This record gives sequence, structure tokens and C-alpha cells, in this order.
Amino acid sequence: MKSLVDHLSQYAAYHRDKRNIVTHFVGIPLIVIAVAVLLSRPQWAGISPAVLVMIASAVFYLRLERRLGLLMAVLLGLAVWLGHTLAALSTGAWLGWGVGLFVVGWVIQFIGHYYEGRKPAFIDDVTGLIIGPLFVVVELGFLLGWRQDLQREIDARFA
Repeated sequence: MKSLVDHLSQYAAYHRDKRNIVTHFVGIPLIVIAVAVLLSRPQWAGISPAVLVMIASAVFYLRLERRLGLLMAVLLGLAVWLGHTLAALSTGAWLGWGVGLFVVGWVIQFIGHYYEGRKPAFIDDVTGLIIGPLFVVVELGFLLGWRQDLQREIDARFA
């Protein structure tokens, strides 16, 4: 299994332009919420496909690193909670929110990759779809001065 640094470095190779990274701060959360919304129906005793995907994703993140995995589990839990809340609306509202957020999120993503001049990472490696949300959280942490050790390891791959 690839390490945390391996995954983030590979993803970061597709995201060097600051404008692209900024668009990911908006686009990826919208897509994550949209997927949570769309997978929040049907539910069996409060368990939806969104919960199952969240658990599988959290296990993946926890295997990469415990601290980031816990943070990602909390954030995914919030997305699923919002997804379940919106799924309780009428079918039209549920689909409107889910599809609308999904489309807007991807439009923002592709605008960022226009600036980057490079295709999205998931086109070459589908794991980019699960690394994207982690990348956004880690990049935000870097901006806040957290995990400078991790940032140095990733940057060293590009030196």
C-alpha cells in the first residue's frame, strides 16, 4: 500500500498552480457533500449507502495516518449528516441539491484544471477521487501552519 506521502505527492503533482488548489477548496467539498446527499437514500434503520461509503473511506484514511484519518472521519460524518438532512426533503429537493452541488463542484474543479493546464489526477489513477478530499484538508492545514513536516516531505519530492 502506498504511504500518505506517496498518495499526497502523486496528487500534488497534478496541483501545482495556486489557482487550481483554491478551486479545490470549494469544488471538492461540494462534490463530497453532493455524493453524501445522493447516497443518503435509501436508508435502513438510519444506515444508507452514504454511511457505508463514509466508513470505507474513513478506514482508508485511518490506514494512511491515524490523526488525519480521525479528522477525515469527522468531516465525512458531517457531510453524511448533511446528506441525510437533505435526503429527508422531497424527492425533487433531494435530487436538486445532490445533482446541483455535484455539477457545480465539478465545474469549479475543471476551471482549476484549466488554470493548471493538466487533467485531473483521477484520470490517470482512480485513487485520486479518494485522495482529493484529504489533499484539501492537508493543504488547508499547511496554510494554517500545521504539519510542516508532511509539507516538507511532499515538497522534497518535487525538488
